[in-house]
Amino acid sequence: MRKIKIFCFALLWLAQNARAQQQTRLTTNWEFLKQDLGGIWEAVRPVTAGNPESLPLWQKVQLPHCFNARDAVDPDVNYYQGPGWYRTQLDINNPYANGRTLLHFEGAGQKTDVYIYTTKVASHLGGYDEWVADITQAVADFKKTDVFKKQFKGKIPLSIRCDNSRDLESIPSQLSDFNVYGGLYRYVNLVYTPVLSFDKVFASVTLEAGRQSAKLNVKARFYNPVNIPSAAGEIKVTDPAGKIIAQTKYSLNNLDGDSQIGSFNIKKPQLWSPDDPSLYTVEVTVNNNGQTCTHTEKTGFRDFKFVDNGPFMLNGKRLLLRGTHRHEDHAGVAAAMTEKMMHTEMQQMKDMGVNFIRLGHYQQSRIILNLCDSLGILVWEEEPWCRGGLGGEKYKNQARTMLTNMIEQHYNHPAIILWGLGNENDWAGDFPEFDKEKIRAFMKEQNDRAHRLDPSRKTTIRRCDFCADITDVYSPSIWAGWYRGVYTEYKQSTEEEFKKVKHFFHAEWGGDSHALRHSENPDKALAEIKSGSGTDERLGDASLIGGAARVSKDGDWSESYICNLFDWHLKEQETMPWLTGSAFWVYKDFSTPIRPDNPIPYMNQKGVVERDGTPKESYYVFQSYWTTRPMAHIYGHSWPVRWGDAGEQKMVKVYSNCDNAELFVNGKSYGTRKRNSQDFPAAGLHWLVTFNKGNNDIKVVAHKGKTTVADQITQEYQIDKWGKPAQLQLEKINDADGIQTVQVKLLDNKGVLCLDAQNWVTFSLAGDGTLLDDLGTSRGSRKVQVYNGRAIISLKTNGGKSAVAVQSPALPSIILNL
Repeated sequence: MRKIKIFCFALLWLAQNARAQQQTRLTTNWEFLKQDLGGIWEAVRPVTAGNPESLPLWQKVQLPHCFNARDAVDPDVNYYQGPGWYRTQLDINNPYANGRTLLHFEGAGQKTDVYIYTTKVASHLGGYDEWVADITQAVADFKKTDVFKKQFKGKIPLSIRCDNSRDLESIPSQLSDFNVYGGLYRYVNLVYTPVLSFDKVFASVTLEAGRQSAKLNVKARFYNPVNIPSAAGEIKVTDPAGKIIAQTKYSLNNLDGDSQIGSFNIKKPQLWSPDDPSLYTVEVTVNNNGQTCTHTEKTGFRDFKFVDNGPFMLNGKRLLLRGTHRHEDHAGVAAAMTEKMMHTEMQQMKDMGVNFIRLGHYQQSRIILNLCDSLGILVWEEEPWCRGGLGGEKYKNQARTMLTNMIEQHYNHPAIILWGLGNENDWAGDFPEFDKEKIRAFMKEQNDRAHRLDPSRKTTIRRCDFCADITDVYSPSIWAGWYRGVYTEYKQSTEEEFKKVKHFFHAEWGGDSHALRHSENPDKALAEIKSGSGTDERLGDASLIGGAARVSKDGDWSESYICNLFDWHLKEQETMPWLTGSAFWVYKDFSTPIRPDNPIPYMNQKGVVERDGTPKESYYVFQSYWTTRPMAHIYGHSWPVRWGDAGEQKMVKVYSNCDNAELFVNGKSYGTRKRNSQDFPAAGLHWLVTFNKGNNDIKVVAHKGKTTVADQITQEYQIDKWGKPAQLQLEKINDADGIQTVQVKLLDNKGVLCLDAQNWVTFSLAGDGTLLDDLGTSRGSRKVQVYNGRAIISLKTNGGKSAVAVQSPALPSIILNL
């Protein structure tokens, strides 16, 4: 069997260049099979349409596509881990004489084999790095066959096998708190290049002379499968305004390895920063026998420093890193996010004030890195050595390769400042042996590798204290107010950990919140928590049963509590001048196989937006601290009914970055308050008010300089007391554009809404409609804990009739005909 060379190092120019080489995203005309085949012949053998013996049955899909788009959050099954096949037929017409035809994979999970007809042309191990398969020879050979002309009518059959089966000798560990997805969940590109092209171009930047000048060095690695001995070309450097500021020609007599092809002195460079993410363009050409290949890179001029036992500096000035984390995961598609989805998500982060992101826990899409560059978001990117211990040579070789690929493929992004070498490597479980010294030895090896590949950036890990001295920057475990302790211990815990290392960063803090669940007494659980016993996460703390009292187990998982926790952390960070920064975990709720009992099964609910990007109330807490564009948000947009006694005073909170704000309830002013970040909660923008029974109109008017912003909501106030839930009430609350939405309420035996109920409910559907479930959201899960005595779900009517049923343990089921 012929194997054509596979390149594990992706060609970085593929996303930018269509002028001198041609690329096409292969998104349509794919078929998918969620199982294995008996062999490659089953993917390409002749079949007759409609023949019941033409098995197995394939389904039509578009790329990107993930095996686990729905089953990752199906409450009744484990998510699928195994092989799956994709197939399509290509028109191959390379315009370059003797040119190369390539398939560029931006990421495929987790092990991938590529076939042209029955010939395997490439294999790749690793679900997150980019790679290229050269199919030139296999296509040429197949075009000579009668099968090409007769059976496939001039098209090239392409078949791809992806496999995310469990494998202890592969990273990341299956003990990780995220799904190890399968499929072609990032874009696949068909690329035509001249016979000589670029594999990579490395643009390294050094600021000099008080940042009034900079040196730009350019190296190239060529893709040269026929061993052309020499080449010549040109380099152009363009400033952010599109003006060419430097150019030169080069010639080489040896194309092996990485070749220095240009060096430039740039006067008064525009510095890249979160406030002004100025990007320069480096365009490189190579010429051979009348064919020209052009490669384009973006780069930026900036320098940074983690001050010894001090803060973080960017371009000579202190910058508090205001960060979050990201998984590639989204409602309805899992890892198969489109470019539009990614852009929307990253812009939403920027609008919240994020200037730093940790991409956990694996190399992420080139699209995300490009967005971080253009939006001005600094990056910690991480290899997928996550939990489980340390395997054998196969395991370590994969880690070596994936770290190398990540650094080389994303080398030019000015947004990146940290290479993450691992996550929670103190977490045993995949192997009989857990040897700390062996883990330390491999961590040192990876640390050396990262510095050798890229001396300009720092290395880091999170939560592995026995390796804290190896990397340049260390992040310990501090979960004040969630897994351990109370949130008022945050500053003290952070100071203690800060003193233990030279360069400190706080990655991962926060807690879960069940979207649409609110509380009149959110901090109640803190009274049961023993303070002074540490704020780190320990084995078993994530469990919802057993162990010491902790908010993660004993709290109400309300949006109200998590807003207080975030609010406290953020106000404290403003009083910590030595702090480099922090990144709360995590920006968006994401699926995980190890949390089946969470209020939304198989969901980690620590995001400030839901899995579909819908903001929770906590989004606006961060926005009030981290942004400058005037905003004001009354807490409770997703809290339709509050409760208490008649005449009881209730707190209304407004999250705003404005100088002052005035609150009105039912037309009555409750006065103007000045914002003061140290006046907890809500930076002093909180009022005690008396609600009327029934509906109450709440409005705030806030001022920042000469700018005025306002926000308003309506909340019902319930004074009727309730007993235990005794009955379900099901009603349709919306019907538009073929989508119907229903809501179930839990009532006591007197028909009073049980506003603190947290019972489980399960929706089901019969008839013509389709239930919009398995989305991993509060409104898109057929099994879910109720939020304040209610739960919502929607369905597509498909133009027909349906019946929705709701079950809840120990309560009579109910059916609604639609």
